[in-house]
Amino acid sequence: MDAHLRDLRYFVAVAEELSFTRAAQRLYLSQPALSKQVQGLEQALGARLFDRDRRQVKLTGAGEALLVSARGLLGGWDAAVAAVAEAAAVDARLLRAGTLTSIGRSLYPGVLDRFAARQPGWRVELRSFGWGDPTAGLADRVTDVAFLWLPIDADGLAHEVLVTERRFVAMSARHRLSHRRVVSLAEIAAEPLLALPRSAGPQRDFWLANDAREGHSAHVVGEVTSADETFEIVASGSAIVLLAGGNALVYARPGIVCLPVDGLAPARLAIAWRRDEPRPAVAAFVQACLDTVHERDV
Repeated sequence: MDAHLRDLRYFVAVAEELSFTRAAQRLYLSQPALSKQVQGLEQALGARLFDRDRRQVKLTGAGEALLVSARGLLGGWDAAVAAVAEAAAVDARLLRAGTLTSIGRSLYPGVLDRFAARQPGWRVELRSFGWGDPTAGLADRVTDVAFLWLPIDADGLAHEVLVTERRFVAMSARHRLSHRRVVSLAEIAAEPLLALPRSAGPQRDFWLANDAREGHSAHVVGEVTSADETFEIVASGSAIVLLAGGNALVYARPGIVCLPVDGLAPARLAIAWRRDEPRPAVAAFVQACLDTVHERDV
């Protein structure tokens, strides 16, 4: 009997979350669809993997045994896929760059020009990632460099800060504070707020301003994974969201007002890469980023 890797990923998600609801949210599936896939895997294996009732989900002995093997299989396959993609990119003289938001700030065209001068014949492929992956593909080795917002919890990555900006708040143009020029955290502390996914790690806390709340919890009313999703909710008036000053310009649109927030540490946009990265093309791209920022600031 052959199980699909997809089914093993679904099983591992449920095993790690011990909740079909949370696992379905993590996988962007409906709960009934996830339950059906897990039941199919149980039937194929001839073993019950979970004990579940209305209150809790627990792994059976068979489930615990499968979890160890499934993690190894998935990790090995993901490593193989990443190695193939990395080798293919080198053969094609392709540098893969990741980003979490639109870069804007007139950075990217200058970076491409300087990189082309340093690495003739190479091209750059820019790919956008959801905020659920705070490394924008670096951790999974599907990108070579990435434009990331700090802080980030990834010991295997190095970075250089490119831009430092004030934190802003985006709100509906109908919001009671939308007429202001600046607001304080105290004035918006109790407002319904959108959060990044928990997998975003320290970035989630940073964009909730937990570093300045002195122990008081943010009123999180929803999690978002992309800019389009975020600003559609903000425009509706259902919640507010914090963002960097440069992104307040990048994502400007009718029905939304962006205001600076006093008293918050600034946001930092960085170029990041893996510490064990030996290729000259990666170093050339990082230097092209630094040269572009330096020339702009002179």
